[in-house]
Amino acid sequence: MSATASTASVTDSGSGSARAEDLPLRVAVVVGSVREGRQGRAVADWFLATAAGDADLDLDVIDLAEVELPLVLPGWGGAPSPETAAVLRDVSPRLAAADAFVVVTPEYNHSFPAALKNFIDWHHAEWQAKPVGFVSYGGLGGGLRAVEQLRLVFAELHAVTVRDSVSLHGPWSGLGPDGAPRDADVCAGAAKGMLGQLAWWSRALRTARAERPYAG
Repeated sequence: MSATASTASVTDSGSGSARAEDLPLRVAVVVGSVREGRQGRAVADWFLATAAGDADLDLDVIDLAEVELPLVLPGWGGAPSPETAAVLRDVSPRLAAADAFVVVTPEYNHSFPAALKNFIDWHHAEWQAKPVGFVSYGGLGGGLRAVEQLRLVFAELHAVTVRDSVSLHGPWSGLGPDGAPRDADVCAGAAKGMLGQLAWWSRALRTARAERPYAG
């Protein structure tokens, strides 16, 4: 497993090169919280460690605390500033190269962080016809209300959200000092279940996009 996005060309299977279905799945893991004192990166690190045993996954972490995108988007047909274009040159190709996404999000006021919505809105085609899984955390609800609202957002962007998600309840009491869930077996099982669904949809949609590009 690699922590950076990779690209691979697919050649004729008769040449002995890997076929598309045999290539690792490229998964962009988006850390959605930028708040001071956040638990988001610790939760993401736990998820990455849980997924590390799956050699079929090529994980690329996009931490929004390190992605400085302005709140003001250009008008229709307009271009971003040179500074914003430089940020997009780093992050947008990584989304475009991904076969799937995992969004790590807290729940703020029954919803998800503004920085996450802003990042989503700066992109469009990169999300299309790809699956999205969720790892959420926060209070008694475990961030589930944030996930349900994100499902609506990604549906508008022509993405497919997988049914099962990973929900970590009470991050201040349910997580240890290292950010790992105290109920490790249950949470790890939920992560494996979500990743199984994500992998199925990733392969199905990657094949579909290759055979018939998505028209939008």
